[in-house]
Amino acid sequence: MRLYSNGKLLISGEYVILDGALSLAVPSVFGQYLEILEDDSKYINWTSKNSNGKVWFDCKICIESLELKESSSNKVSNKLIQIIKTIRELNPDFLNNCGSKITTRLTFDKNWGLGTSSTLISNLSKLARIDPFKLNNRIFNGSGYDIACAESNSPLLYRISKNEKYIEEVSFKPVFHENIYFVYLNTKQNSLTEVKKYKKLKISNSLLTEISDITNKLLNCSNQKNFNDLIYSHEQIISKLISKKPIKKELFDNFSGEIKSLGAWGGDFIMASCEEDPSNYFKNKGYSTIFKYTDIII
Repeated sequence: MRLYSNGKLLISGEYVILDGALSLAVPSVFGQYLEILEDDSKYINWTSKNSNGKVWFDCKICIESLELKESSSNKVSNKLIQIIKTIRELNPDFLNNCGSKITTRLTFDKNWGLGTSSTLISNLSKLARIDPFKLNNRIFNGSGYDIACAESNSPLLYRISKNEKYIEEVSFKPVFHENIYFVYLNTKQNSLTEVKKYKKLKISNSLLTEISDITNKLLNCSNQKNFNDLIYSHEQIISKLISKKPIKKELFDNFSGEIKSLGAWGGDFIMASCEEDPSNYFKNKGYSTIFKYTDIII
């Protein structure tokens, strides 16, 4: 059996998505495959491959006890065992009747932050026939927008309200999309750590309304100058909230256009909106992983 789930980018609402702000999320053209072959062994033999085909993690786990026999990383193995145990609480028969060889393969570099964990949760949930949001809540307790993207082939409006999820498939491909670029900052952020810091903050309803309003306007924007103004406003609001400088002010102060952080600030991807191809600008700054809109977003 072979399964696949999409990666993700969060265009608006980072951090405040956790408190109910309307956010715009997009599935990426990159994702993760999971292939399973059953065998007569008493083990789950697990292999994880990066986009270049190289193995970045492997382990051997007893089927019944989930005792670890071999591993290239105890940290990763412990998380994987936690996930399998949690799945078995929802489906006791999961990987419990015979041995198996499981191979996962990313189609993006695992350091990019496009959803190594969320695509795994999605694939395993499909394999176990359980609710991926329920599994994700028990393991990571994030917003779940990445899980929604894993199963969608369309951009999404996403909101959490009183523990209920509002998910609406939308069209998001601005007429000026050829002037939108995505750049990897070479500094992967720990989302769980960033979320813990954020949850200590007090968020006003007016701030959530402001971000939700920006999300709606970004979705319907047909003018690049207005789009850039919205990006700027969003950056200022989040900057003040989390007490961090916007990434443009921090690293790209002389950039001719606007730049927005995506996800946890300080790492992963940024979105750049400008009239001319900025590839040389970013490469000269040391950032060589650059995508055009249609090269990364479904």
